[in-house]
Parts: sequence; structure tokens; C-alpha cells
Amino acid sequence: MVLDLALLLISLGVILVSAGFFTNGVEWLGRKLCLTEGAVGSILAAVGTAMPETVIPLIAILLGSGEVGEEIGIGAILGAPFMLGTLALLISGGAVLVFRRTRLEPDPHVIRRDLFFFLVVYTLAIAAAFLPRPLKLVVALGLVVAYIYFVYETITKGRTLDQEEGECEPLYLCKRVDNPPLVLVIVQVLLAFLGIVAGAKVFVDGVADLSAILGVPAFVFSLLVAPLATEMPEKFNSVIWLAQHKDTMALGNITGAMVFQSSVIPAIGIILTPWVLTETAFLSALLALASGLVTYLLLLRRGFLDARLLVAYGGVFYAAFVAAVLTGTIG
Repeated sequence: MVLDLALLLISLGVILVSAGFFTNGVEWLGRKLCLTEGAVGSILAAVGTAMPETVIPLIAILLGSGEVGEEIGIGAILGAPFMLGTLALLISGGAVLVFRRTRLEPDPHVIRRDLFFFLVVYTLAIAAAFLPRPLKLVVALGLVVAYIYFVYETITKGRTLDQEEGECEPLYLCKRVDNPPLVLVIVQVLLAFLGIVAGAKVFVDGVADLSAILGVPAFVFSLLVAPLATEMPEKFNSVIWLAQHKDTMALGNITGAMVFQSSVIPAIGIILTPWVLTETAFLSALLALASGLVTYLLLLRRGFLDARLLVAYGGVFYAAFVAAVLTGTIG
């Protein structure tokens, strides 16, 4: 018991430290490659930190036992956009309030673009469950093509990091160098990424062992704890950027991951499984879409996000899903 708690704390520390190195390295990588703020947050950081929760459904589908493995895989695929669209936004809003701000002011065009793509591709991915097999495969191909187009749009449009001189802190691996070499930047990003993945793996395993010791039902663990652990990289990266008032990269880290997790990963699920969704899966998808739509409309109307509203509706949507599952109102 004591050892399990110690491992949890150590793994949490590893994730936090690695996330700090990762955000710092990714910013420098974006500057070296002359990428836009949106590309750094919505693509580099988003896809990189999405790897832990991406691997889980692939392993479940490819190495799992038949239908059970497919069900776990599909659940994990749909669980990621839900957690990002509810809990990650709630934590971001809460972090801003802790930092004594009430508004998140990202580049509204960047975040609206992310959310628009998310709403379109995720709706298509869910709708594919009602289609015959040949049309499902067409949708899967369309989802991949849509993500490629999203990457193109994000990379080619927006303000590049090198237009903001002095914005990046010195690279942590060589703080005394004003212009670190690209190789060292890549080394820091890769090492930090490995630290995030290793820390998340130890954290998940530790919580699983602890839940068994305490007699917590497995489904409660898989619903409430495992998703929290696998989504921690995005949350920590966003909190770090929010503390530095880099709202575009902070929100883009979340919304960009939402696009990736609602297009490329469902496409893989559609190809490798029958893609038959349960009531629970549909509810999580509908709530994720609802949260994304609310965020999109708020940005469209105001051009900024109220942290208090993020906490409110992110918490309500997440609590509604948990309550529905725990009370057995959905199957």
C-alpha cells in the first residue's frame, strides 16, 4: 500500500517534470521550423501527448480477445474526445482561475478552426456506426483525408513563433545558449516525451493495483481513473502554457488532440472493428460534441472564453456522464 502510493507520487512527478521539458522543447522546435502557434499547440504538442491514450485502443483491438478487446478498444477511442472536451476544459478553466485570471484569450481563429474540424469529423465518425460496411470504410478514408487537410491548414496559416522574439524561455538542456542547435531541441523533446509516456504507464499500473487493494470495482477504475491518467500530458502541458499566458498553445494542445482523436483514431477503429457503438459510447460522444459546440459558439460570439463557464459546463457534462453510468440509466 505505501509502496503503491509512493510510486503514484513519483510517477506524477515524472509526468510534471517531463511536461515542462516537453512544452519548452516543442516551443523551440516550432521556432526552429518556423511553425505557427496553432501548429505547435494543435499538432506537435497535441499529437505527441496523445500517444499514451492512442496506444491503449490499438493494443486492445489488435491483441485483445475477440469482441471484448473490440469493445474496450472502441470505448477507449470514444473516451479520449469526451475527456478532452469536458474534463480537460474544466481543468484549464480552473487553472486560469487559480492564476487569478477570468478569461482565456487564445487566437479565436485557431481554436475555432480546431473545434469546427472536430465537430465535423467526429459527427461523421459516430454516424458511420449506422452505415453498411463498405460506406464505413469510405468514411474512414474521409476522416484521414480530413486530418491531413487540417494539418495543412494549421501549418500554413497563422502567426509563426519566430515573429515573437524573446517569447521562448531558454532551452532547458542548455540554458546559457541563446540559439540552441536543432539536434539538441529534438533530443529534449524526445526525452521529455518518453518521460511522459513512462510516467503515465507507471501511474496507470499503480492506480490499478491500488484499486484492487481497496476493492474498487474495475469498471469504476476504467471509467474514472484510467482516462484521467492517460489524458494528464495534455492537461499538464496546457496548465504550464496557461501559467505563461500562452493561451493559443494551451487551448490548441487540447482542441488539436480532439481533432486527432476524433479522426485518425476512429478511422483505425472503423477499419479494424465492426464499429458498433453502445448506448454508453453514444452518450459520451454526444456530450463531447455538445461541449465542443458550446466552446465554438462562445468563441464565435465573444472572441474569448470565460474560465468560469469552462469550469461550469465542462463539469456538468462530465458529471452527467458519470452519473448516468453509475446509476445504470444507460447500458
